[in-house]
Amino acid sequence: MRLWLAAVGLQMALALIFLKVPLFQTMFGVMNKAVLALQAATTAGTSFVFGYLGGAALPFEELQPGSSYILAFQAFPLIIVLGALTALLSHWRVLPWIIEGLAKIFSRTLNIGGAVALSGGANIFIGMVEAPLFIRNSIKQLSRSELFMVMTLGMSTVAGTVLVLYSTFLNQVISDAVGHILTASIMSVPAAVMISLTMIPQDGEPTSSDAEVAFDYSGPMDAITQGAVSAMQMMLGILALIITFIALVTLTNSILDLLPNVGGTALSLERILGWIMAPLCWLMGIPWEEATSAGTLMGVKTVFNEFLAFIQQSQLPADTLSPRSDLIITYALCGFANFGSLGILIGGLSAMAPERRKEITQMGLLSIVSGTLATCMTASVIGVLTVV
Repeated sequence: MRLWLAAVGLQMALALIFLKVPLFQTMFGVMNKAVLALQAATTAGTSFVFGYLGGAALPFEELQPGSSYILAFQAFPLIIVLGALTALLSHWRVLPWIIEGLAKIFSRTLNIGGAVALSGGANIFIGMVEAPLFIRNSIKQLSRSELFMVMTLGMSTVAGTVLVLYSTFLNQVISDAVGHILTASIMSVPAAVMISLTMIPQDGEPTSSDAEVAFDYSGPMDAITQGAVSAMQMMLGILALIITFIALVTLTNSILDLLPNVGGTALSLERILGWIMAPLCWLMGIPWEEATSAGTLMGVKTVFNEFLAFIQQSQLPADTLSPRSDLIITYALCGFANFGSLGILIGGLSAMAPERRKEITQMGLLSIVSGTLATCMTASVIGVLTVV
């Protein structure tokens, strides 16, 4: 009970601070302007390399507004720029300093070990595989409960390298999108700790850890180079997954189209996922008449990935979801809990601790459940605050 009160209390406090204090509202506004500046800077690079495919002036008349926007050449290169900046900030000790500060807050308020708290703080800014690198020497000593906590933390947050990319799509849906996505990741840390400890209670003393600098660069240029190359690999992986998943959705819908219509409309994967996830969305505070549409987004995020869900959210007709429902579902979608991420998580953690591969694999599917519940809990808190 103490853990639940501490986790919910911390979530409420974080939400009130980030969403209600004018200083943070101003800060998030500045962050959104920074996103626009990053987009403009990235467009300068893509225009030079790809020409009009990358955003340069068109050599012909655009017959359909927006048809010249090519996702792979204009949106995704932002991941490369962010990867280079993240590596540079890590080299300058800016990110490690912020991560260590957050780790102390989580450790003291939630009574968890320094190792898990450090990994949780890192998950807010870097990926679910890169974050455990900060505690790679401690993973072998983690209890089963703590190892599951690390996995849940990875599933319930999104990395800073894709956070900015997501915000470019969501800015047309909610204001100050980058601030909301960052807030969602921070708020989901106490939720992830609470959910994971409820599923697999802690046995023994928490594992302590000193901050371990995971990224050793010889200088700023080396950091930029390695960060950009690593981010490019991530970008290509995301592109490959999106192409594959969209193809699979289309193929599945073609098969479902052979079945009789339901309610006068052909069956589709999106409709089925919407029906399944609608009750969960209703429990988060979304009105029942909008719950099926929101449930579709949750289903796409769980079965495929959150990026496809964010794209679909940005393309919904304006009257599909109310502004409040859009905000709630945005928080619920801010996590890596899906089957594609599971393979990445298992592979990354197993490489760091081969002797614990069996445990990691056994808890894999459960981490998708715990990660999803954590983001839904965060969304529920936002739902309560937007009513008050």
